[in-house]
Amino acid sequence: MPDQIWWKRGIVYQIYPRSFQDTNGDGIGDLEGIRRRLDYLAWLGVEAIWISPFYPSPMADFGYDVCDYRGVDPMFGTMEDFERLVEDAHARDLKVILDFVPNHTSEEHPWFRQSRQSRDNDRRDWYIWRDPAPNGGPPNNWISNFGGSAWQWDEATGQYYYHAFLKEQPDLNWRNREVREAMYDAMRFWLDRGVDGFRVDVIWHLIKDAEFRGNPPNPSFQPSQAEINRFLQVHSADQPEVHEVIAEMRSVLQEYPERVLIGEIYLPLERLVAYYGEDLKGAHLPFNFQLLQASWRAEEIARLIVEYEDKLPDGGWPNWVLGNHDQKRIAARVGLEQARLAGMLLLTLRGTPTMYYGDEIGLGEVQIPPEAVQDPWEKNEPGLGVGRDPARTPMQWEDGANAGFTAGKPWLPLAADNGDCNVACLRDDKNSILSLYHQLIHFRQRHPALSVGSFELSGAEGNVLAFERRHGDERFRIVLNFSKENRSCAIPRGSKARIVLSTALDRTGEELDGSVELRPNEGILATLERD
Repeated sequence: MPDQIWWKRGIVYQIYPRSFQDTNGDGIGDLEGIRRRLDYLAWLGVEAIWISPFYPSPMADFGYDVCDYRGVDPMFGTMEDFERLVEDAHARDLKVILDFVPNHTSEEHPWFRQSRQSRDNDRRDWYIWRDPAPNGGPPNNWISNFGGSAWQWDEATGQYYYHAFLKEQPDLNWRNREVREAMYDAMRFWLDRGVDGFRVDVIWHLIKDAEFRGNPPNPSFQPSQAEINRFLQVHSADQPEVHEVIAEMRSVLQEYPERVLIGEIYLPLERLVAYYGEDLKGAHLPFNFQLLQASWRAEEIARLIVEYEDKLPDGGWPNWVLGNHDQKRIAARVGLEQARLAGMLLLTLRGTPTMYYGDEIGLGEVQIPPEAVQDPWEKNEPGLGVGRDPARTPMQWEDGANAGFTAGKPWLPLAADNGDCNVACLRDDKNSILSLYHQLIHFRQRHPALSVGSFELSGAEGNVLAFERRHGDERFRIVLNFSKENRSCAIPRGSKARIVLSTALDRTGEELDGSVELRPNEGILATLERD
């Protein structure tokens, strides 16, 4: 059945490879480390792992500056390590999704080295080169996402090249057919090695305005914001022609059975849903980041759920993201108690959930001393709070040296509470957030109503959110108390209700008669049956 395909029914788990498990003592995680932790991921119950970039790279942006799309950086291991990882993951019924970074390369990529040799080089048009403005400055006002002009002057050839991110990350020209075919061949390279799909980095950036018009000012810009917000990015991203490119990517994946195409897209909902493509020939899952950006109140969460469901195209499958390598961790945003509630929300909404490594153990805000800062964005715009290092700190596995992550010095500091906040300690505690995630995931696996069933909002009042999931004879009610006070919520008349799981983990089996009393920050999952 179409609704039973793995990327609809299962859970995607993002791994930032630098920070998951180090096996050679250099303080940086590697592919062999991921392979050694596959049993944990199988125990947790996720369906697929998405691995952030491990391609050869000078690491100006920690792997998002690629200089070879068909290799493995020695920092992370070898191609043989990767092939063993895929083989062992598949043996455990785990899918493997790779991060694909097609918008830009490293400045050290052979393509760019050739492109900048001369204006008549065969690869000149593989990147975006423009003459200076009449005053000799940049061609237009486009801003880099990491601050400063997005145009870098090249003295040797007398033109500027465009970089949406760091100057070390020149943007490819996706209007060039040769570029497209080269990148599609790179995708096939990994598909032939068994990968089950791609998460495509900044997919909405691939095509730029053909006339290179300047972006209009943002009337809402505040000096405390990152510089990228000074202008509305109406010409430098999200162009209509990008959907043709995504449809072509989708057709590449269709050469292989049951592969998935996921797009990273930070856009309002009305634009986001366009990335499903005409006749659903775009991304299978245009990433929905609404939970990352919403005010953490029941009424606001309910509003965005309804808006998202209403805007989905017919046949479009929803998805939800609670954390990733670019955003503050959920426990850092809402606190540990509400992080438990957030986990229940993520794993009971309709659609494919994406988990971020460490969220299942409640990994929160990790303090990064100034001398330990690694993130280039933070270095470019210090003091604005844009640093992403706190979301990228090492996974905490056990109570011991460096929490079992490495025998060397970790590339980023660990959380101060790593002696208690680690997999080994929390796995043995039936009341821990890890135990909650484990139970939720496995209950979700056993009940189609929670994985592929319908969704119906029951209400959002007094900072309490209630909704139902149904499939066949199965019917569940989820009630989530976003407040720090006791709350009561009604249960439908004519129904027999029983709690099967609470974020407090001590109410299993409790019968409900007409209403449920919720403690502060508590969420419950209950069965509903006709009397």
